[in-house]
This record gives sequence, structure tokens and C-alpha cells, in this order.
Amino acid sequence: MTLLYAIGGIAALVLLLVLLLLSRIKVAGPNQAFLVTGRQGRQVTDASGVVSRDSSGQKVVMGASVFVLPVVQKLHTMDLSSRRIPVGIRGAVSKQGVKCDLEGVAIVKVGGSESSIRAAAQRFLNQQQQGIDTFTSEVLAGALRSIVGRLTIEEIIRDRAAFASAVAEEAESSLTGQGLVLDTFQLQDIQAEGSYLADLGRPEAARVLKEASIAEARARQAAQQEQLLADEAIAIAQRQPAPKQAEITAEPGAATA
Repeated sequence: MTLLYAIGGIAALVLLLVLLLLSRIKVAGPNQAFLVTGRQGRQVTDASGVVSRDSSGQKVVMGASVFVLPVVQKLHTMDLSSRRIPVGIRGAVSKQGVKCDLEGVAIVKVGGSESSIRAAAQRFLNQQQQGIDTFTSEVLAGALRSIVGRLTIEEIIRDRAAFASAVAEEAESSLTGQGLVLDTFQLQDIQAEGSYLADLGRPEAARVLKEASIAEARARQAAQQEQLLADEAIAIAQRQPAPKQAEITAEPGAATA
């Protein structure tokens, strides 16, 4: 009986150990990256002779499973999903000195490389949503002001795609340095001070109105000329002798000509 109790206790212990080991196996989802910390990085020496350790001790796992040693290792999760971040600035000064307000939207995510995930984790791991949103908004707001200062309002409106591309290029290095990738940026709205935008459309509206008035006058003149020709043909027909008048009446096409 004692032996049976001992065997049962060992089996329960083994089962508990197996369950503990299985619980330490973690599987990353398609939009997740795991960082396993606890190991020492490789020892490196820089050009000035200073010895330090690199970040190789942080194991990065994407879309796979990893075993995390109890006590000595710790698991961290980075979200790789895309984020929609609104960006807006007020009072940006354009090339011609006109103040304007701009609204845009950016699609940003943590980069899919190990170096990008490590960089993003160092900066945003504990506040991923708020930290990434705030940092991205600040970087893009600065890029917006910089690009607006090089262009006129007309140039921004004329080619919004080129403007958005310039903003993305301006912000790329700052975002990449923090492990972020800018998928797209779109300018949604622009408002200039006073009635500047309304005044921009007035010459075009006046031109369209002028062309419409000219076309209407020409159509009216053509109709009047047709009416005069018809009246003249009738008068000529009425002045002809009876036989000739009958001939003209029988051939209305010739009379009209």
C-alpha cells in the first residue's frame, strides 16, 4: 500500500511538472511578436575600446512558438497590427505666408524585422497604443509644417498625392529609428485663413459664367437669323405671281433655300 501511494505521488508530481512545462510554451499570433529576455547579450567592443553587451540577449519570435524558462526568462508581447492615427495642425504658414489648417490620417505599424521590434519595444513596450499614437502624431505634425512651408496653397491642393508622399518621406527616418513603419498618409482636408480658398475659385467661376453667357447669346443670335430667313422667304413667296407662288408652295424646300 505504501508503495502504491509512493507511485501515485510520483505520477502526480510528473504530471504537474509536465503541465508546468507545457504552460511555458508560448505561440505568437500572426499580428504578434514575442521578446524573450533574461539572457546576456554578446560582448562587443567599440572603436574607442569600451566593452558592452549587444541586444542579442533579447530573443525575438514572430509567428512561431517559444519555450520560456521559468524564473530566469520573461516574455513580452509587441502588437504588429496597423494603427489608424489622425494627424492635424493649426496655423501652418505656407510659402506665400498664408496660414492654413490641415487634417490627415496615417496608417502606422511596428516594423516586421527583429531590429525594428527591439527598437519599438525599448520605446513603447509598456504604452504601445498611447505611446505610438502620440509619437507618430508629433513626428507627422512636424513633417506637415515643414512641407507646407515649402509650397503654396495652390500647389498643395493641385496635387495632394505628391504632398502626402513628401510628408511621408520627411517623417520616414524619425519613425524608422523608433521601429515604426508608415504604410500610408493621406491629406483629408485643408482650410486657409479668411476667404483665400473661396477667392481662388472666383476667376474660374467667372470664366465659366462668361463662356455660358457668350454661348447663350450666340444661340439666341442664330435663332433670330433663322427666323429672319424664314420671314424673308415667306415675304418673297407672297410677292410672286399666282403660278409662281403655287410652284413655290409646292416646293417648300426650294423656297426656304
